[in-house]
Amino acid sequence: MDKAPDDVSNIHNRFSLTLINPSTHYFSLFVSLGVAVITTLAIYFGYFYSSIEDFWFRIPLVVTVLFLTQLLDTRFTKKHEYSKSLHSSLFGNMLWTATVLVGIAGCLILSKEVMPFFIAFGVFLFASFRIGIYTTTLGVNLKKAWAICFVQPIAMYLVLIPQEMWVEQIFDTNVLFYGISFMAIASVWSFMTDRAGRPGMYSTHKTIQAYLASQGNDHTEAEEIMEQRSSGTKVSTSQIKLTTDKGNNEFRMVLPEIHPGPYHPVGGSNIPYLIYKNLASSAMVMHSISDHALNLPSKNEVENYLKTLENSTIKEEGMQCTEPVTVQINKSRVIGLLFGKNPLLFLSLSPHGMEDIPNYMKIEIETYAKNRNYAKPLIVDCHNAMGPEISDEDGQDMLKAAKSCLDTLITKESYPIEFGYANSEKMDVWTEDLGMGGLGIVCLKINDKKYFLGWADANNMENGVREKIIEYFEKRGSTLLEICTSDTHFAQVKVRNRNGYYQLGLITEAEKLAKWFMDIAENAEKNTASAKFEILENIAEVKVMGQGIYEDYSKALDNALKITKFFLIGSVGFFLSSFFL
Repeated sequence: MDKAPDDVSNIHNRFSLTLINPSTHYFSLFVSLGVAVITTLAIYFGYFYSSIEDFWFRIPLVVTVLFLTQLLDTRFTKKHEYSKSLHSSLFGNMLWTATVLVGIAGCLILSKEVMPFFIAFGVFLFASFRIGIYTTTLGVNLKKAWAICFVQPIAMYLVLIPQEMWVEQIFDTNVLFYGISFMAIASVWSFMTDRAGRPGMYSTHKTIQAYLASQGNDHTEAEEIMEQRSSGTKVSTSQIKLTTDKGNNEFRMVLPEIHPGPYHPVGGSNIPYLIYKNLASSAMVMHSISDHALNLPSKNEVENYLKTLENSTIKEEGMQCTEPVTVQINKSRVIGLLFGKNPLLFLSLSPHGMEDIPNYMKIEIETYAKNRNYAKPLIVDCHNAMGPEISDEDGQDMLKAAKSCLDTLITKESYPIEFGYANSEKMDVWTEDLGMGGLGIVCLKINDKKYFLGWADANNMENGVREKIIEYFEKRGSTLLEICTSDTHFAQVKVRNRNGYYQLGLITEAEKLAKWFMDIAENAEKNTASAKFEILENIAEVKVMGQGIYEDYSKALDNALKITKFFLIGSVGFFLSSFFL
């Protein structure tokens, strides 16, 4: 039986609704002008049976009035955003055009005379749409929305329709009945959807507006809303610090308990890169076993967290490490190394993929390690293939593999460590599916054998890319143990797909990535030198978003969509009844 989607997955699935919005305001501008021309042609050819000579001059008039009212509309919106004014204008005009065309088609199908009723009716539908869009996304209250909803449609109507027909059509009894009814329906819908998330979310509309503002890099409102709901907690950050004997080279593998997110550019969405830069760009910031409940809600909390990293405690130090151990059980793979009494485990299902590893697996692995007299295990969620939440079967296989790996590491002999590290900072590797931290490789020389670990500041990997890169290394006589991603929620560009991000390998070909990684690995290998390790631990007091906020957001979205579907079905039925006047 399939599992019900969790709240975060449910919210993420709703992200595709934002893709309805055009990608640029230029698109909305030119298409809306084109739609206005189609409306004009449809009205005069379909309703008035005119020749082009009789009305051609109205086309530039309609287009000019539309353009001017689009500019005027920006004065009424909360933040005077021209792009949103254009987007709303486009959809409003499309609704009017659809009403006019459906009116013609419906009358022809029913063998009735084409009724001018649908022209004026379309004006009211246009105004009704503006009530809905202004209150939900543009931050206008219901009273003000009623006051301004007719500005654009009535202005276009007055230059489109002959003056002697203005009053006759607009004040037709049937037009007024249906038109005012739809405006009332839009108002009730707006009122109900705004309250769809109560009591957990006071205003669904304000949350939507804050999200849309954040997509324009104005993250203040979104962070304020999230921070109000966040609560203080203690989070740990573990590090393996490698330092050469001479002290001239240093590298850190960081496992923060916090999770990147919630989404770009809000809160800790880019925190892997910020940690990376905070550690002099000589680090790999791994994805630990954590979920979105551990998101930092604001830039202030990110700064507070980064400051605490300076105060880490040394839990253990040494100069030896075991060779890596790999355990594969069905799809599940665990690779482990032992630094003193501290096991470092890499968990992956690649090439099959999964979502974030659930917390129960972390607890069970830590309990098992404690019973084997290990210190705290450092567990990395490799996050290197796309997939759903891990199944019970794969989860049990992964736990068995992790336990088997821990049992084997106890028996392994330790050897002196040598390491070398290099990254892509001086290389031209900019690509849309890679974050600001780029790529990194650490070379570990243990018992005269060299092992490489790869890292990418990216949000997951395209399935199978890891295997292609590892195969590339194997053909050249090198052992690349694993490639991990940071799960950054930073995006180089505005991404318009269902996921909201480009996973590594979706844009950049695997062979190109493999060559980049190989170049970095060769540089890391050149820098290899004897080293010591330190296990660092830090406990920070920060505000995290928690699970409740996602439950409330998910509930609000579900309720709002249910209300919308109900109103949409009812409105379509009510609209169709107008054909039988």
